[in-house]
Amino acid sequence: MQLDIHVEKRQGEFDFQANFHLDGNRIGLFGPSGSGKSTLMHLLAGLRKPDSGSICLNDTVLFDSASKVNLPPDKRRVGVVFQHSHLFPHMSVRKNLFYGLKRTPERERQIDADAIIEVLNLEPLLDRGVNLLSGGERQRVALGRTVLTCPRLILMDEPLTGLDEDLKFQIIPYLTRVFSQFNIPLVFISHSLVEMRLMTEQVLLVEEGCVEKSMTSEALAQKIWGASRQGYANLITLGRPRAHGDLWAYTWGEQELILTECGENEENVFELDAREILLFKRHPEATSARNLLPCTVRKMFTVGNRVRLELGSGSETLIAQIVPESVRELEIEEGREVVAVIKASAFSRLL
Repeated sequence: MQLDIHVEKRQGEFDFQANFHLDGNRIGLFGPSGSGKSTLMHLLAGLRKPDSGSICLNDTVLFDSASKVNLPPDKRRVGVVFQHSHLFPHMSVRKNLFYGLKRTPERERQIDADAIIEVLNLEPLLDRGVNLLSGGERQRVALGRTVLTCPRLILMDEPLTGLDEDLKFQIIPYLTRVFSQFNIPLVFISHSLVEMRLMTEQVLLVEEGCVEKSMTSEALAQKIWGASRQGYANLITLGRPRAHGDLWAYTWGEQELILTECGENEENVFELDAREILLFKRHPEATSARNLLPCTVRKMFTVGNRVRLELGSGSETLIAQIVPESVRELEIEEGREVVAVIKASAFSRLL
């Protein structure tokens, strides 16, 4: 997807402006509430009209004040999934799903309805009334309805806000599966860093009505760590495990990780707090921890009384956080060999 936006919009006392060009299919809009994320989404979808400027999606001009082009929402083929699902309460799940498809010209119908029903696991829900669905089920139906309009782009505006953590991490695999399988570009709006890292590859920072800069989702995570008192969470993707006594062993690059949790999917995402990684100069003689990983210190970054270390473990990377005193005692510097020691219970499964 290629997206060119050069717009200005004033709403009361709030001024919004955006000037950027993007190439990519998994784009995030990240910023605090009131920063302008939803304003940009509304301008893209045609729900609000910019005061001036232009919006171009691939080869299609959606808006251009100079040439007086302003495509209506139904001509833009930009789908929107809001925080609240906005399903039609008088229709069944089946009728909600096919509502948009019936209004999409046949020449633009490129997605098979049965395929999206299977990917989102909607078959058991088709004959239910939408008022009988859970929050997560409603969001899956809303996404399915949007995908079946065969859009060129889908905008998701805080779609997971308000859901509890367990439900949120149940829905994310459905979302990632849809966008991967049907190759639909996504603009994902959120103020959750974890959601950004799981759902996007490239992130636009939005602050006080301006689109500040673009960076990868991992660079964003490290930027926030450097600017705040928050810790850093490693997100580690592992395949299916094999039994290892009463624990579980996973292949991780050229290494093996031992965890207490059994991943149930082909791909499982675990969170590991950087503060849970202990470092030693050499292999300890004895420890209760199950993971002892030889690592090389690639980079060091100090903020106040915290030091972030980027560790190379074979082809994989870990971020550890320690204090300056530990750096001095262990004589840590870039290129130094260390052993990272991690308890099996330190990993928490997200997906």
